[in-house]
Amino acid sequence: MNTEQMLAEIRETNHGFLLLAQKLIAFDKAEAVTALGISDSSADLLAMLSPGQVMKLAAGNALLQRFRMDDDVVFGLLTSHDLPGRSVGAGAGVGGLMAGRGLAAVA
Repeated sequence: MNTEQMLAEIRETNHGFLLLAQKLIAFDKAEAVTALGISDSSADLLAMLSPGQVMKLAAGNALLQRFRMDDDVVFGLLTSHDLPGRSVGAGAGVGGLMAGRGLAAVA
């Protein structure tokens, strides 16, 4: 993958993230603020962005979102498939965490 392809992937990811963030905020702002790890004022700003502003913001070369799995223990728990009483695919991973919070139905 060359640099131009990587930048295009970053822009596409940013665009998808911004659209998802707007949907989450519109659905349930309080839950979205927690799930996205942003402030109320940032949520308000994201909700008010026009499609053109979303495109302009997404066009940068820096990834807008970040992983919030900085803790090795949390990351290990999210990726471990050998936990007692837990089957693979049954609520495993981040999708399962989001579904448990009621946000998975928004997308």
